[in-house]
Amino acid sequence: MSNDWKERLGVVFSTNPDYNYDTGESEAVETLAAERQNLRIWLDRLKGGRVATVVRGFVGSDEALATLGKELKKSCGVGGTTKDGEIIIQGDHRDRVVELLTKAGYRCKKAGG
Repeated sequence: MSNDWKERLGVVFSTNPDYNYDTGESEAVETLAAERQNLRIWLDRLKGGRVATVVRGFVGSDEALATLGKELKKSCGVGGTTKDGEIIIQGDHRDRVVELLTKAGYRCKKAGG
């Protein structure tokens, strides 16, 4: 953790000798190996009757989630996004996503929809 005074501008002085300034930064989340992941593939119905395939249960960093999401979207040939720990892929691609994730070594299965 950095103890740079510039990051603490506007902080009131503390007289507590054991006080440790917290910058609010969280520690990096460790990404589990593919075989230790337990993913669920859902089908969500969006506004206007559209559907989306949603991958939930990923444990890891946002960068690893974005990389996996990018690969899935590219392999399915559709758009989508990664946010809030989920991968959202446009359309009903549950079977293809399960096939791709299984081939990559992930434990996954289709959930309710």
